[in-house]
Amino acid sequence: MEIEIYEGVFDANEQLARENQETFKKSGIYVVNLMASPGAGKTSLVMHTVSNLKDRMAIGVIEGDIASKVDAMKLKDLEIPVVQINTGGACHLDANMIKQALPHFDLNSLDLLIVENVGNLVCPAEFRLGENLKVMILSVAEGDDKPLKYPLMFSETDVLLINKIDLLEFCDFDLERARDTVKRMNDRIAIFEISCRTGEGLKAWFDYLYDKVSKKE
Repeated sequence: MEIEIYEGVFDANEQLARENQETFKKSGIYVVNLMASPGAGKTSLVMHTVSNLKDRMAIGVIEGDIASKVDAMKLKDLEIPVVQINTGGACHLDANMIKQALPHFDLNSLDLLIVENVGNLVCPAEFRLGENLKVMILSVAEGDDKPLKYPLMFSETDVLLINKIDLLEFCDFDLERARDTVKRMNDRIAIFEISCRTGEGLKAWFDYLYDKVSKKE
């Protein structure tokens, strides 16, 4: 009976994700689902990405958190549409939450919608939102063993951003080992080494995302 319940939850989410995807397609919006552990640098990456690309495309952001509007407030000065979703305890965003947030945007005016998911390396990988691109951040402070501990997240994602590389000398993190481990799990993944603090490596990410949005790939 428990298996049937969970299958029903996933089936319902999948249907809503397809509906969201169709909505995005009709509006010409490219959607990024950004996932990571708490503190890995999701909001910092969103701020850098928006600041760099907002003069070239119209961007909206959905901020997902269990509680508070802290991250949404950080984006206020960027003068873009931002919608905060507080899950009230749920460890991830799902397709229905995204569907309910969409009426708060002028969808036809957007080129890119970035969804900052709840900080978690487990549940967000299991719930599609209707996105075009799954992106995750792994900070070097978390250790290079995380792909082995959370294989689904690394297997499902399209892009891995290894953040805080400015701290490599202070952390027990082997970049080559991390890359090799992830590539064995997911040979189609694109990997970028970045620092949101110093800006190192971010241009390659900006260019990659701009190309994806332009081509709607």
